[in-house]
Amino acid sequence: MSLLDTLGQKVLFTFDPETAHGLSIAALKCGLPVAGRPPRDARLKVSVCGITFPNPLGMAAGYDKNAEVPDALLGLGFGFAEVGTITPLPQAGNPKPRIFRLIQDEAVINRLGFNNEGHDAAEKRLAARKGRAGIVGVNIGANKDTADRIGDYERGIIRFAPYASYLTVNISSPNTPGLRNMQAREQLGELLSRVIAARAAASAQPPIFLKIAPDLVEAELADIAAEVTEKQIDGVIVSNTTIARLGLRSADVATETGGLSGKPLFERSTIVLAKMRKLLGPDRAIIGVGGVDSTETALEKIRAGADLVQFYTGMIYAGPALPGRILEGMVRFVEKERLTSLRELRDVSLDKWAAKPL
Repeated sequence: MSLLDTLGQKVLFTFDPETAHGLSIAALKCGLPVAGRPPRDARLKVSVCGITFPNPLGMAAGYDKNAEVPDALLGLGFGFAEVGTITPLPQAGNPKPRIFRLIQDEAVINRLGFNNEGHDAAEKRLAARKGRAGIVGVNIGANKDTADRIGDYERGIIRFAPYASYLTVNISSPNTPGLRNMQAREQLGELLSRVIAARAAASAQPPIFLKIAPDLVEAELADIAAEVTEKQIDGVIVSNTTIARLGLRSADVATETGGLSGKPLFERSTIVLAKMRKLLGPDRAIIGVGGVDSTETALEKIRAGADLVQFYTGMIYAGPALPGRILEGMVRFVEKERLTSLRELRDVSLDKWAAKPL
């Protein structure tokens, strides 16, 4: 971590987490030089679902909830950026405070509750950037008080299909009551059928990813994999935040409700990733998320079965230069190992991770 990153973190950490987040968005909007120019290397390119990603690193959903700064994020070195979660109607989310830093654990607990400005505001911004280069995914959700939860996802698909490089159906946040119940097989089957039908009716047909929780058991993973395969969903994002609180050192805030992200999530999310790869087979796309904060953790997600990797919390603790540092490390790695493509690394440690108990 550079001196500039360290100083920037110290300044941001003097603010409460939500204010600090707003300041970081404002800095990106203003075009401030928050990081140096990241490396580009053809050996880091990955082709997934017919899209060629310049590198496998993505900004996870949750940072740019309202599609305000996707191009600025791409400028930090990310191969793709995922905006959202976006719900049809604007909603304020849960009462504040609702984000908590676990500094000793390099983790965060949030119970934001899909706070966002809604479809209209996000569509306006995404329409304004239409035609620009850069891969931008759109993560869609349902309003907390909606009478038709699946209908909210259908509306999101139709609304954002013309602007999204891919769409993510987020049913795995722990902060909207009952949302994770949609991962159960019967509800999931209906949701995915209607989502696929909505895409067919839309003016464009981008790939669809399903984002799942890390707090699932083997039988639930098998059900999800079966529905994803049957309904021909393009890929799975593994995983969202966890409600588990194992082995945390930041005792003062560890009991806060919400989803935990960051370093403590790496092990569990990577096990779930590998088990899902085994269930889905080699051809369906998987994005690995959870605890990525270095070149080595990003590479290990790929070894465990991920085609692409996302992170967010890692940047809170390592600064905006983190994507560039990870990419530099990846370039050194492919040089050292004499790889023609980083893709050669995928599944190298799949069996090891898949054999671990949940």
